[in-house]
Order: sequence, then C-alpha cells, then structure tokens
Amino acid sequence: MSTIQNVIEHLEYLAPPSYQESYDNSGLLVGNAGEQLTGVLITLDCTESVVQEAVTLGCNLIVAHHPILFKGLKRLNGNTYVERTILLAIQHQVAIYAIHTNLDHVLHGVNARISEKLGLKNCKILAPKGDLLSKLTFYVPEKNAPEVVHALHETGAGHVGNYSHCSFQSAGTGTFRPENGANPQVGVIGEIESVAEKKIELLIPSHLEKKVLNTLRAVHPYEEVAYYLQALENLHQEVGAGAVGELPEPMPIQDFLNYLKERMSVSVIKYTSTAKKMVQKVAVCGGAGSFLLPHAHRVQADAFVTSDFKYHEFFDAENRLMICDIGHYESEVCTKDLLFDYLSKKSDNFALYLSQVNTNPVSYFV
Repeated sequence: MSTIQNVIEHLEYLAPPSYQESYDNSGLLVGNAGEQLTGVLITLDCTESVVQEAVTLGCNLIVAHHPILFKGLKRLNGNTYVERTILLAIQHQVAIYAIHTNLDHVLHGVNARISEKLGLKNCKILAPKGDLLSKLTFYVPEKNAPEVVHALHETGAGHVGNYSHCSFQSAGTGTFRPENGANPQVGVIGEIESVAEKKIELLIPSHLEKKVLNTLRAVHPYEEVAYYLQALENLHQEVGAGAVGELPEPMPIQDFLNYLKERMSVSVIKYTSTAKKMVQKVAVCGGAGSFLLPHAHRVQADAFVTSDFKYHEFFDAENRLMICDIGHYESEVCTKDLLFDYLSKKSDNFALYLSQVNTNPVSYFV
C-alpha cells in the first residue's frame, strides 16, 4: 500500500525542491506524508471546488502546480478563498502538495511539455541557472576505483548534459601513517605507507551532495576518506527558466499564430508586430515570462510564447521578435497532463485522476 510520502518521493525526483525560486512555496503544504494513500488528484490550482472533487473521488492527496499558500496565514477563519480551501482540506483530511517553479526549471518539466505541444525540436533551457553544481574530488586505491566510481554514478554523480558516467581520473601515489587509535585497512600503525591511488573528479548536483558523500563513505575502503567538495558557479544546462527550440519548418507569421492558437487551445493571443516575415526559432515560458525577454532576444528567437506581459513590456520586443501572450492558465494547464503521465508510469497501485475543474479565474468575451 502506497503512502503520500511515496508519491512525494517520485515528484521530488522529477523536480528537486532545491530548484524552486526563493519566493516560492513548493512542497507538502497541508497534510501528513505518512498517511496511507487513497488516491491522487492532479490540478493546476487548488481551490475549494478541487478539494471537493478530491473528496468525491476518494482522493486524499492533491498535487497542484500552483501553491495555494505563498505567504504565512495569520488567521484561518474562512474569510478568503485560500483560508476556505485550507480549512476544507483539513476537514476532509486531504493533503495538498505543490510542485511549482522547481517543475518549471527542470529540463523535462513544464516548458518541455509546451515545446512538445508546439512540435519544437533541438530544445534547450532558455536561461540556465548557476550555483547548482559542485565538484567532488577524492582519492582511492587504484584497484577499488571502478567499484567506488560506479557506486557514485548510480547516485547521480557524473552527469553532464546528455552524458552519464563522466569523471576525470589521474594516477598518483598516496602516502599516510596510521596513528594510535586508527584501524587501517592498509598499512601498519606508526609506519609510513605508500599506495598507488587514483584522483577522481566528478560533477554532482548540489542537492545530491549528502547522498553522494554518504555513498562515498560507505563504499570507500579507507577508514578516513580524503575528499574535497567545491561549489561551482557553472551554469547548469539542464536546470533553468524557459526553453527554446525550432519548428521543423519556418512558418509565415499568420500561419504560426493560427498554429499556436490550435496547439495551445487558446481563443485569444496578444502579440506584437515584428520585422520578421517567418517564425522558426521559438522561445517559451509557462506562466509569467516577461523576465525572460532579454534571453529570448539573446538567442535570436523569432517568437516568444508566454503570458502576463504588462502593457509597457510589449514595447521591449523592439520589433525584433513577436511576443505571444496566450494567458497564464492557457500556458500552464498542460502541466496536469505532464504530471499525470509521469506518475502513471511510477506505480499502478493507486488511483490517479486529472481534475475536471476549470480553475481559470479569467474569462474572455469573444
């Protein structure tokens, strides 16, 4: 029988919480992770109607993209929709988990799903994030190096882009003298020992540091492991905001707008004029993406598909690309399908549902 924690572990493997923005509030917002799971309801937003839907379906876990709680509550008396939603969830013992900007930032997250819907090829992160990588350097006897390195690779160390099992290894001689109280695997107390060793260097995601170091200590043959861990400023090419890719063939402006409207199921597109006649390179960002416009310019995108541009921000297109504002809900509602597809492959011993509640607070008179 699965628990809520089992689902959380799957979600946090897909999108580690450390990848969320500092202002965000992803994670388990309501409920007890240790509870037995009765069903999972996936939604874009968590509202009172969604909680009631979960109760009707017999689900005690709601997985939402947008956190219902962004800041602390000083009262919980039902005066706002946030308070009423939380109270209803608590009353019916329904847990609420949010997976927000951390899911936006992973390579196979929200923006990858948008890119897929638009048929984009050769997709990359539009604005990679820095300060998310570390370098681990350690020393190990030559004969033990393959076993130790393999174990670290299995924990997630040594991934660079589309390549796994990456490391740099150099040979040398390690010297040491075991002192009183030591329990050496190699050498004798009080005598200097020389051992043929390898120096191993690996890149690791910073959020895996503890896991990788615990593995290193567990599989390394020495009582004391000599290692160095360094934080890196390198950009993580698989983590960041937005995405950019290319249509299989260039499209005239009007054809692209019709294509975008059909593929993203939108009734309205706010867009800017552009000096370009054709669209092929397309930047995307689910949700509010105006902060990424400089990056869309940098990669020389022909169009930038996102939402929530303010009036004066549209001028910043500078006629160099076409901003296509399709609406916040419309740009991210595909997140539900992304999460459903992912969780459905992880286990078949719990009920999984897509919310049928349209949580879009914006209506259009067309």
